[in-house]
Amino acid sequence: MTDTIASLPLVAAQHLSLAYDGTLAVHDVSFEVRRGDVLGFLGPNGAGKSTTMQMITGNLAPSAGQVFIDGVDILDDPKHAKARIGYLPEQPPLYRELTVDEYLRFCARLNHVHKERLNGALDYAKQRCGLTDCGKRLIGHLSKGYQQRVGIAQAIIHGPPVVILDEPTVGLDPIQIRDIRNLIRELGNDHSVILSTHILPEIQAICNRVQIINKGSLVLADTIEGLRQRMQTSTLTIALRRAPNSTALLEIPGVLNAEPLPAGRIRLHHTPDQNPAEALVERSVREQWGLYELVPERISLEDIFVNLTTSETDVVTGVAQVTP
Repeated sequence: MTDTIASLPLVAAQHLSLAYDGTLAVHDVSFEVRRGDVLGFLGPNGAGKSTTMQMITGNLAPSAGQVFIDGVDILDDPKHAKARIGYLPEQPPLYRELTVDEYLRFCARLNHVHKERLNGALDYAKQRCGLTDCGKRLIGHLSKGYQQRVGIAQAIIHGPPVVILDEPTVGLDPIQIRDIRNLIRELGNDHSVILSTHILPEIQAICNRVQIINKGSLVLADTIEGLRQRMQTSTLTIALRRAPNSTALLEIPGVLNAEPLPAGRIRLHHTPDQNPAEALVERSVREQWGLYELVPERISLEDIFVNLTTSETDVVTGVAQVTP
């Protein structure tokens, strides 16, 4: 029974759509986030990402579809559903004239944390966010990185199962970015986290799942591991001192095409499940082709993002069809 409860999604968006003046801003978006997931949510400006986030948090009512937060329908029971969400907007709602302790106590009361739990909740949030020694300091005197920590602390002060973070590292320096990324990874151990960001390397550094929305529809939903596999393209670039004709290269198992490149290089296209590198090296040694360069070609997350958001693409879940 416990395993069944643990496997249930903490966020379940089912067939969400939202229309403005007859125009669909979001169309039939469905996804789930489970405990331990850190989901990266990407999309170009105007793609429907912010609209989807507002529907998940209950700030916008969908034209169609449902959102369940820890099993609670956010439309039927918004009070209890929203109590299960911690939210950090892009501009943290901080009161600079308050100390960290004063502000977090205020946020705890807003989230109906009982008096007997308040001190424990305060200590927990400060400890998780690296603010233990900052309780008496004015928020306005903190660095941008520590203000961001305070913003995350207010999002988790009431112990919500779902934490939603909107651009949490924008404007931070590299050291602050590293610290906030580590904090988000740790939050993923006890919560489900949805991270909205425009920083593509951040998705790869923090998240275990990623989804991309474009023109109101999801065009990719996959694990980071699946994304890494997709970033391994089925091509090799080689350079040979004594290159044979293309017929000899096509005889190597798995090679589909040999494409001449500038500077005497050749791009070999091969089947995804049969990398010809080892057979190529053996044949080159045997035939004395003088192989001196062999480079597997890769595409980046940016390449995938641009490909999916600048072309007509069907909705994809689990496996995205990306042409390098």
